Amino acid sequence: MFTLVRSRVRTAALVFSTLAALAFGTTLTTGAAAAPAPAPAPAKAGPTSVAYVEVNNNSMLNVGKYSLANGGGNVFDVAVIFAANINYDTGTKAAYLHFNENVQRVLDNAATEIRPLQQKGIKVVLSVLGNHQGAGFANFPSQQAASAFAKQLSDAVTEYGLDGIDFDDEYAEYGNNGTGQPNDSSFVHLVTALRANMPDKIISLYNIGPAASRLSYGGVDVTSKFDYAWNPYYGSWQVPGINLPKSKLSPAAVEIGRTSQSTAADLARRTVSEGYGVYLTYNLNGADRSADVSAFTRELYGSDAVYTP
Repeated sequence: MFTLVRSRVRTAALVFSTLAALAFGTTLTTGAAAAPAPAPAPAKAGPTSVAYVEVNNNSMLNVGKYSLANGGGNVFDVAVIFAANINYDTGTKAAYLHFNENVQRVLDNAATEIRPLQQKGIKVVLSVLGNHQGAGFANFPSQQAASAFAKQLSDAVTEYGLDGIDFDDEYAEYGNNGTGQPNDSSFVHLVTALRANMPDKIISLYNIGPAASRLSYGGVDVTSKFDYAWNPYYGSWQVPGINLPKSKLSPAAVEIGRTSQSTAADLARRTVSEGYGVYLTYNLNGADRSADVSAFTRELYGSDAVYTP
Protein backbone atom coordinates (compact mmCIF):
# COMPACT_ATOMS: atom_id res chain seq x y z
CA MET A 1 0.00 0.00 0.00
CA PHE A 2 2.76 2.41 0.89
CA THR A 3 5.74 3.39 -1.24
CA LEU A 4 9.18 4.07 0.08
CA VAL A 5 9.95 7.53 -1.26
CA ARG A 6 13.59 8.11 -0.43
CA SER A 7 15.82 9.05 -3.33
CA ARG A 8 19.51 8.58 -2.75
CA VAL A 9 22.52 9.72 -4.69
CA ARG A 10 25.49 7.41 -4.72
CA THR A 11 28.97 8.78 -5.29
CA ALA A 12 31.84 6.42 -5.99
CA ALA A 13 34.66 8.98 -5.96
CA LEU A 14 36.66 10.13 -2.98
CA VAL A 15 36.07 6.98 -0.96
CA PHE A 16 36.77 7.05 2.72
CA SER A 17 36.55 4.15 5.07
CA THR A 18 37.75 3.35 8.51
CA LEU A 19 39.14 0.11 7.07
CA ALA A 20 41.22 1.96 4.52
CA ALA A 21 42.57 4.32 7.15
CA LEU A 22 43.68 1.41 9.27
CA ALA A 23 45.15 -0.47 6.33
CA PHE A 24 47.40 2.42 5.33
CA GLY A 25 48.44 3.28 8.84
CA THR A 26 46.81 6.69 8.78
CA THR A 27 44.85 8.26 11.58
CA LEU A 28 41.61 10.15 11.49
CA THR A 29 42.37 13.62 12.76
CA THR A 30 39.29 15.77 12.34
CA GLY A 31 36.58 15.81 14.94
CA ALA A 32 38.73 13.86 17.39
CA ALA A 33 37.76 16.02 20.34
CA ALA A 34 34.82 14.81 22.34
CA ALA A 35 31.55 16.61 21.81
CA PRO A 36 31.10 19.47 24.28
CA ALA A 37 28.46 19.17 26.92
CA PRO A 38 25.20 20.50 25.48
CA ALA A 39 23.85 23.79 26.73
CA PRO A 40 20.62 23.37 28.65
CA ALA A 41 17.75 23.52 26.19
CA PRO A 42 14.42 25.01 27.21
CA ALA A 43 12.15 22.30 28.52
CA LYS A 44 9.88 20.63 25.98
CA ALA A 45 7.19 18.15 26.86
CA GLY A 46 6.17 15.64 24.22
CA PRO A 47 7.56 13.04 21.80
CA THR A 48 11.13 12.92 20.55
CA SER A 49 11.32 14.44 17.06
CA VAL A 50 13.83 13.01 14.59
CA ALA A 51 15.11 14.64 11.38
CA TYR A 52 16.97 12.74 8.67
CA VAL A 53 19.08 15.04 6.50
CA GLU A 54 20.24 14.04 3.01
CA VAL A 55 23.72 15.54 3.25
CA ASN A 56 24.34 15.00 -0.45
CA ASN A 57 22.06 18.00 -0.90
CA ASN A 58 21.46 19.70 2.44
CA SER A 59 23.19 20.99 5.56
CA MET A 60 22.92 19.35 8.95
CA LEU A 61 22.66 22.84 10.42
CA ASN A 62 19.10 23.10 9.11
CA VAL A 63 18.00 20.89 12.01
CA GLY A 64 18.98 23.55 14.53
CA LYS A 65 17.06 26.35 12.83
CA TYR A 66 13.65 25.36 14.22
CA SER A 67 12.39 26.21 17.69
CA LEU A 68 9.01 26.26 19.36
CA ALA A 69 7.21 29.59 19.49
CA ASN A 70 6.01 28.70 22.97
CA GLY A 71 9.00 28.24 25.22
CA GLY A 72 11.78 28.26 22.63
CA GLY A 73 12.69 24.58 22.86
CA ASN A 74 14.27 22.74 19.93
CA VAL A 75 11.75 21.26 17.52
CA PHE A 76 14.12 18.39 16.71
CA ASP A 77 15.85 16.24 19.30
CA VAL A 78 17.80 13.87 17.03
CA ALA A 79 19.50 14.74 13.73
CA VAL A 80 20.50 11.85 11.46
CA ILE A 81 23.35 12.18 8.97
CA PHE A 82 22.11 10.36 5.87
CA ALA A 83 24.04 8.33 4.98
CA ALA A 84 27.25 6.39 5.31
CA ASN A 85 27.46 2.98 3.62
CA ILE A 86 28.39 -0.59 4.30
CA ASN A 87 30.58 -1.50 1.31
CA TYR A 88 32.36 -4.70 0.30
CA ASP A 89 36.05 -5.23 -0.43
CA THR A 90 36.24 -8.02 -3.00
CA GLY A 91 39.95 -8.50 -2.30
CA THR A 92 39.71 -9.07 1.44
CA LYS A 93 36.11 -10.35 1.19
CA ALA A 94 35.11 -8.09 4.06
CA ALA A 95 32.59 -5.35 4.70
CA TYR A 96 33.87 -1.89 5.49
CA LEU A 97 32.46 1.49 6.47
CA HIS A 98 32.43 3.97 3.61
CA PHE A 99 31.77 7.71 3.55
CA ASN A 100 31.03 9.44 0.28
CA GLU A 101 32.53 12.92 -0.14
CA ASN A 102 29.46 14.66 1.29
CA VAL A 103 29.30 12.57 4.44
CA GLN A 104 33.07 12.91 4.75
CA ARG A 105 32.75 16.70 4.49
CA VAL A 106 30.25 16.80 7.34
CA LEU A 107 32.48 14.65 9.52
CA ASP A 108 35.66 16.53 8.64
CA ASN A 109 33.90 19.76 9.56
CA ALA A 110 32.37 18.46 12.76
CA ALA A 111 33.25 21.70 14.55
CA THR A 112 30.90 23.66 12.28
CA GLU A 113 28.45 20.98 11.06
CA ILE A 114 27.86 18.82 14.14
CA ARG A 115 28.98 20.62 17.32
CA PRO A 116 26.53 23.54 16.90
CA LEU A 117 23.64 21.06 16.99
CA GLN A 118 25.04 19.19 19.98
CA GLN A 119 25.57 22.46 21.82
CA LYS A 120 21.84 23.09 21.43
CA GLY A 121 21.15 19.69 22.98
CA ILE A 122 20.40 17.91 19.68
CA LYS A 123 21.86 14.41 19.32
CA VAL A 124 23.65 13.68 16.04
CA VAL A 125 23.52 10.10 14.74
CA LEU A 126 25.15 8.52 11.68
CA SER A 127 22.89 6.39 9.49
CA VAL A 128 24.50 3.45 7.70
CA LEU A 129 22.98 2.07 4.51
CA GLY A 130 23.67 -0.68 1.99
CA ASN A 131 25.37 0.27 -1.27
CA HIS A 132 24.47 -2.41 -3.87
CA GLN A 133 27.69 -4.35 -3.25
CA GLY A 134 26.32 -7.41 -1.46
CA ALA A 135 27.48 -6.37 2.02
CA GLY A 136 24.74 -5.86 4.58
CA PHE A 137 24.04 -6.10 8.27
CA ALA A 138 22.32 -9.47 7.82
CA ASN A 139 25.01 -11.52 6.05
CA PHE A 140 28.17 -11.40 8.12
CA PRO A 141 29.55 -14.94 7.85
CA SER A 142 30.86 -15.07 11.42
CA GLN A 143 30.69 -13.38 14.80
CA GLN A 144 34.26 -12.17 14.25
CA ALA A 145 33.31 -10.42 11.00
CA ALA A 146 30.28 -8.78 12.60
CA SER A 147 32.37 -7.61 15.55
CA ALA A 148 35.02 -6.16 13.23
CA PHE A 149 32.41 -4.02 11.48
CA ALA A 150 30.89 -3.02 14.81
CA LYS A 151 34.31 -1.71 15.82
CA GLN A 152 34.52 0.40 12.66
CA LEU A 153 31.15 1.92 13.57
CA SER A 154 32.01 2.65 17.18
CA ASP A 155 35.44 3.99 16.18
CA ALA A 156 33.73 6.47 13.84
CA VAL A 157 31.36 7.55 16.60
CA THR A 158 34.32 8.15 18.89
CA GLU A 159 36.51 9.80 16.26
CA TYR A 160 33.91 12.33 15.19
CA GLY A 161 32.18 12.86 18.51
CA LEU A 162 28.83 11.48 17.34
CA ASP A 163 25.91 10.34 19.46
CA GLY A 164 25.19 7.00 17.85
CA ILE A 165 24.46 4.78 14.85
CA ASP A 166 21.27 4.20 12.84
CA PHE A 167 20.83 0.95 10.89
CA ASP A 168 19.03 1.08 7.53
CA ASP A 169 19.08 -2.30 5.79
CA GLU A 170 18.26 -1.23 2.25
CA TYR A 171 20.15 -1.49 -1.05
CA ALA A 172 22.57 -4.17 0.16
CA GLU A 173 21.66 -6.44 -2.78
CA TYR A 174 22.64 -9.53 -0.86
CA GLY A 175 24.47 -12.04 -3.05
CA ASN A 176 26.32 -9.50 -5.20
CA ASN A 177 30.08 -10.02 -5.44
CA GLY A 178 29.68 -13.57 -4.19
CA THR A 179 28.37 -12.49 -0.80
CA GLY A 180 26.02 -14.65 1.22
CA GLN A 181 22.29 -14.35 1.70
CA PRO A 182 20.89 -13.06 5.02
CA ASN A 183 21.39 -15.37 7.98
CA ASP A 184 19.88 -15.40 11.45
CA SER A 185 23.02 -14.72 13.50
CA SER A 186 24.60 -11.77 11.66
CA PHE A 187 22.62 -8.80 12.91
CA VAL A 188 22.40 -10.19 16.44
CA HIS A 189 26.20 -10.44 16.58
CA LEU A 190 26.58 -6.96 15.08
CA VAL A 191 24.19 -5.19 17.44
CA THR A 192 25.52 -7.08 20.47
CA ALA A 193 29.08 -6.04 19.69
CA LEU A 194 28.13 -2.44 18.91
CA ARG A 195 26.20 -2.04 22.15
CA ALA A 196 29.15 -3.46 24.09
CA ASN A 197 31.45 -0.96 22.36
CA MET A 198 29.22 2.06 23.03
CA PRO A 199 26.92 1.36 25.99
CA ASP A 200 25.79 4.95 26.36
CA LYS A 201 25.22 5.91 22.72
CA ILE A 202 22.11 5.74 20.54
CA ILE A 203 21.43 2.68 18.39
CA SER A 204 18.34 3.11 16.22
CA LEU A 205 16.58 0.91 13.70
CA TYR A 206 15.00 2.03 10.45
CA ASN A 207 12.56 -0.85 10.48
CA ILE A 208 13.12 -2.36 7.04
CA GLY A 209 15.05 -5.12 5.33
CA PRO A 210 16.21 -8.60 6.37
CA ALA A 211 18.08 -7.34 9.43
CA ALA A 212 14.94 -5.84 10.97
CA SER A 213 13.29 -9.26 11.19
CA ARG A 214 16.35 -11.06 12.56
CA LEU A 215 16.69 -9.76 16.11
CA SER A 216 17.02 -13.06 17.97
CA TYR A 217 19.48 -15.93 17.65
CA GLY A 218 20.84 -18.65 19.90
CA GLY A 219 18.87 -17.46 22.89
CA VAL A 220 20.06 -13.86 22.48
CA ASP A 221 17.46 -11.18 21.71
CA VAL A 222 18.89 -7.74 20.86
CA THR A 223 15.59 -5.87 20.94
CA SER A 224 16.40 -4.16 24.22
CA LYS A 225 19.71 -2.91 22.85
CA PHE A 226 17.92 -0.41 20.58
CA ASP A 227 17.03 3.08 21.74
CA TYR A 228 14.54 3.73 18.94
CA ALA A 229 12.83 2.08 15.99
CA TRP A 230 10.72 3.79 13.35
CA ASN A 231 8.39 3.26 10.45
CA PRO A 232 10.25 3.55 7.10
CA TYR A 233 7.24 4.42 4.93
CA TYR A 234 6.68 8.15 4.64
CA GLY A 235 3.19 9.54 4.82
CA SER A 236 1.95 6.46 6.66
CA TRP A 237 1.29 4.99 10.09
CA GLN A 238 2.90 1.62 10.81
CA VAL A 239 3.98 0.40 14.22
CA PRO A 240 7.52 -1.06 13.95
CA GLY A 241 7.54 -4.80 14.49
CA ILE A 242 9.94 -4.73 17.42
CA ASN A 243 9.03 -5.28 21.05
CA LEU A 244 10.12 -1.91 22.43
CA PRO A 245 8.08 0.34 24.72
CA LYS A 246 5.83 2.85 22.96
CA SER A 247 8.12 5.60 24.21
CA LYS A 248 10.85 4.33 21.85
CA LEU A 249 8.73 3.79 18.74
CA SER A 250 7.66 6.02 15.85
CA PRO A 251 4.73 4.58 13.89
CA ALA A 252 4.45 7.97 12.16
CA ALA A 253 6.82 8.92 9.33
CA VAL A 254 6.66 12.04 7.18
CA GLU A 255 8.73 13.51 4.38
CA ILE A 256 8.88 17.24 4.93
CA GLY A 257 7.63 19.11 1.88
CA ARG A 258 6.13 15.99 0.32
CA THR A 259 3.81 14.57 2.95
CA SER A 260 0.82 16.93 3.13
CA GLN A 261 0.49 19.17 6.15
CA SER A 262 -2.87 17.63 6.96
CA THR A 263 -1.40 14.12 6.95
CA ALA A 264 1.57 15.24 9.06
CA ALA A 265 -0.85 16.77 11.55
CA ASP A 266 -3.04 13.66 11.62
CA LEU A 267 -0.03 11.43 12.25
CA ALA A 268 1.22 13.71 15.01
CA ARG A 269 -2.20 13.78 16.63
CA ARG A 270 -2.34 10.00 16.55
CA THR A 271 1.19 9.77 18.00
CA VAL A 272 0.05 11.71 21.05
CA SER A 273 -3.37 10.12 21.44
CA GLU A 274 -1.98 6.57 21.23
CA GLY A 275 0.93 7.28 23.55
CA TYR A 276 3.93 6.85 21.26
CA GLY A 277 7.16 8.65 22.09
CA VAL A 278 8.85 9.36 18.76
CA TYR A 279 7.93 11.25 15.56
CA LEU A 280 10.08 10.66 12.46
CA THR A 281 10.73 13.16 9.68
CA TYR A 282 12.85 12.92 6.55
CA ASN A 283 14.51 15.24 4.05
CA LEU A 284 14.66 18.53 5.94
CA ASN A 285 16.19 20.99 3.49
CA GLY A 286 17.43 24.57 3.63
CA ALA A 287 14.16 26.32 2.79
CA ASP A 288 11.90 27.83 5.41
CA ARG A 289 9.71 24.81 6.19
CA SER A 290 8.07 26.34 9.26
CA ALA A 291 4.57 25.82 7.85
CA ASP A 292 5.23 22.11 7.26
CA VAL A 293 6.94 21.74 10.62
CA SER A 294 4.26 23.67 12.50
CA ALA A 295 1.66 21.25 11.13
CA PHE A 296 3.06 18.55 13.41
CA THR A 297 4.51 20.65 16.26
CA ARG A 298 1.07 22.07 17.02
CA GLU A 299 -0.15 18.53 17.64
CA LEU A 300 2.99 17.22 19.37
CA TYR A 301 3.84 20.24 21.52
CA GLY A 302 0.95 22.69 21.32
CA SER A 303 3.08 25.28 19.57
CA ASP A 304 3.95 26.61 16.14
CA ALA A 305 7.52 26.24 14.91
CA VAL A 306 9.75 29.25 14.30
CA TYR A 307 12.43 29.19 11.61
CA THR A 308 15.61 31.20 12.28
CA PRO A 309 17.96 31.32 9.26
